[in-house]
Amino acid sequence: MRKPFIAAASLAALVVAGAAAGLAVAEIAPSPPIAPVVASFIKGGYLPEGALDTLRVLPPAPKPGDYRYEADRTAFRDTRALKDTPRWTLAVADAEDNVAAMMRDFSCAAGVALTRENAPRAAALIDRMRFDVRNAVNPPKDFYKRQRPYLIDQGDICVAKDESLAKSPDYPSGHTTWGWTIGLVLAEAVPDRSQDILVRARAFGESRVVCGVHNASAIEAGRTNASILVATLHGSPEFRDDLAAARAEIAALRKAKAPAPQACDAEAALIAKTPY
Repeated sequence: MRKPFIAAASLAALVVAGAAAGLAVAEIAPSPPIAPVVASFIKGGYLPEGALDTLRVLPPAPKPGDYRYEADRTAFRDTRALKDTPRWTLAVADAEDNVAAMMRDFSCAAGVALTRENAPRAAALIDRMRFDVRNAVNPPKDFYKRQRPYLIDQGDICVAKDESLAKSPDYPSGHTTWGWTIGLVLAEAVPDRSQDILVRARAFGESRVVCGVHNASAIEAGRTNASILVATLHGSPEFRDDLAAARAEIAALRKAKAPAPQACDAEAALIAKTPY
């Protein structure tokens, strides 16, 4: 997962602006043998070293000649038509993946404006999970070393084509693993809003295809990656305690009728259908 590389305006403002503009409308090769992974374990999360090996569970990355490989190329080429549409604008906003931005992005789905200030326990939970997400993402990325789609086919992307992005492998998507992990955890924290939260988590990953920086198969793998991670996180007593604290904190915000997020109807309309 790369560090945020753009400074996006608030999501609400972007979605409102986009809504005003109108909505644009084989066989799989067997998995290679598991080889030693060079990515180092990043300390700071909930899971101890060795507790998680998503590479064992993920399907192999597509290779040239595979059905999924050609489907990925088609999805990339077709979604270039979304440039400068409201969905593209949302993809630009979703490229910002720091904790404050993620809390903002899931506010409409959660039914309350979430910030570091009004939900510090939820923010701390998300902050700490970032280390576990990186440990779930780095080994399979380093193992498969799949190129990003814009390095295979020509096309605009919604962020800068810098060297750091080009050197970061495609499969699985770190952004999607991050967004789906947060989505699954928030769905537990706010169960009556779980479907809205998971729709937003799905759209967060799809933004990477719209942006042109990930293949569709990398998005699917990112969701699987996150599901493996969250299932494993539940074995940590500290994680379970922090999740319970975040659940109580968000419930108290909603009971106190904390300010609602803005432009939620526009966002819901924008993400109702998959863009590819």
